[in-house]
Amino acid sequence: MSGNSDPLSPRAKLAVTAGKAAAAVSRAAGRGSGSVIGGRVALKLDPDLLARLATHLDVILVSATNGKTTTTRLIAEALGAAGPVVSNALGANMPAGITSALAGGSDAKFAVIEVDEKYLAGVARDTDPKCIALLNLSRDQLDRAAETRMMAEHWREGLAGSKAVVVANADDPLVVWAASSSPNVMWVAAGQMWKDDAWSCPSCGGVMQRPGDDWFCGDCGFRRPSPTWALSGDHVLDPHGSAWPIHLQLPGRANKANAASSAAVAAVFGVPPQVALERMYQVQAVAGRYDVVQFMQRDLRLLLAKNPAGWLETFSLIDPPPTPVILSVNARGADGTDTSWLWDVDYTRLTGHPIFVLGDRKLDLAVRLEVANQQFQVCENLDQAVQQAPPGRIEVIANYTAFQDLRRRVGN
Repeated sequence: MSGNSDPLSPRAKLAVTAGKAAAAVSRAAGRGSGSVIGGRVALKLDPDLLARLATHLDVILVSATNGKTTTTRLIAEALGAAGPVVSNALGANMPAGITSALAGGSDAKFAVIEVDEKYLAGVARDTDPKCIALLNLSRDQLDRAAETRMMAEHWREGLAGSKAVVVANADDPLVVWAASSSPNVMWVAAGQMWKDDAWSCPSCGGVMQRPGDDWFCGDCGFRRPSPTWALSGDHVLDPHGSAWPIHLQLPGRANKANAASSAAVAAVFGVPPQVALERMYQVQAVAGRYDVVQFMQRDLRLLLAKNPAGWLETFSLIDPPPTPVILSVNARGADGTDTSWLWDVDYTRLTGHPIFVLGDRKLDLAVRLEVANQQFQVCENLDQAVQQAPPGRIEVIANYTAFQDLRRRVGN
């Protein structure tokens, strides 16, 4: 591998070659990118391959419940100013997918890696990251994911004593609790719209006080740290108090928050905020998210929302009524099979929008909308929903596998 002072062993090279071959077969069979199966094959042949592939790279890990794919992409764009970047841009964020991504990065200087929350501690142990970005923690995949406070505790234990610079959201008490075990933390005031998972203190279980944007526990004194970076309207404030304008093609407050965290990460590696933010403007869509596509002579904007926090942020960025909205929900393995989270979403925010409902669990969603007193139609498929939608661009909001189904249907 060029640029690597510690060349891969013959076994590791064989593992990489076999993984790439398996991925190619998977792609040829039309079963997706092949990154996961390729990584599994490679790790079977060399269980230490991930660590070996990371040795010559400056590794940046990004983890969160929401926004990690987009933030990974923004950081990768920003760091491109300082050298070649390898990244798991398609979101394969468990060890197999991460191994596949790094196997393609022999000439890279940086590895910007999205990591599933449950695997963060293990991947950090294997890759010895220089920087770890922690954005938020909220309820997700309720049938198999740990309760959020347990996940924060898992992060806290896994990151204790880490040599990495941890760039962490000061506005999420769970993230602050997790990051506080690290000796080198850079706090970012990135905001937190969804607060329903952070009303009890992760340190002592007491009731959190939340006056304005501040928060603290009245029982044990655990409180919001002072940030050195901040999102302020349409600007990022750096540690010197300078305000740098955010110009993104990606919509919404959440993506400005992602940009603020990304600028802080880029600064760790010497990329100035102005350069980092200018490079982020190049990102128009992320793995199909935010894409506007033509389908049946209509414009559809594709939006991914997987859990209550994500749906709340998404509702804040859609066009106002009477813009038609299509909602699609599945409950397959990758989504989590428990749809009780639908009851945590405030669907009254869609009042005035014509709503069309589809997906494997369309009836679950229909019951929830009925209770929220919304006007909606249940449809068999996307074609029917688009045919019945009134004029104008259609906002399409879907959870993970429903989103992939829709992308395939529209040829995206």
